[in-house]
Amino acid sequence: MSDANNSPDKMKYGMIGEDTQSTDEKLEKWMGVVDWKYLKPHYASGALLYVDPCLEITEVGKALTEDDKKKIQTWLKSGDLVKPSAPHEQWWEQNPEKFTALVVTPFVLMQPVRQG
Repeated sequence: MSDANNSPDKMKYGMIGEDTQSTDEKLEKWMGVVDWKYLKPHYASGALLYVDPCLEITEVGKALTEDDKKKIQTWLKSGDLVKPSAPHEQWWEQNPEKFTALVVTPFVLMQPVRQG
């Protein structure tokens, strides 16, 4: 009986088309401009996070992907990263605007589109 592990015919399993993109490239790929209608289901599911305009949304996304608890906790404590609540939802329903959205599973980050 032959040893299947040493056989030259042994199949090698792996993902087809390995993703060689950098974290920054992946973040850029999953970012775009959307309106409240797109974000509302994410708000309803509890997955939406508001990023204050003083922060770079990609920096927050990178901190989430790297599980940088210290940065995330600092932003949460300062109010620069918040989970929107009912008053936010009401405001955005009545005052349409565009947002930059970034999907960092399981979250969706949102930030008002910068004017100018």
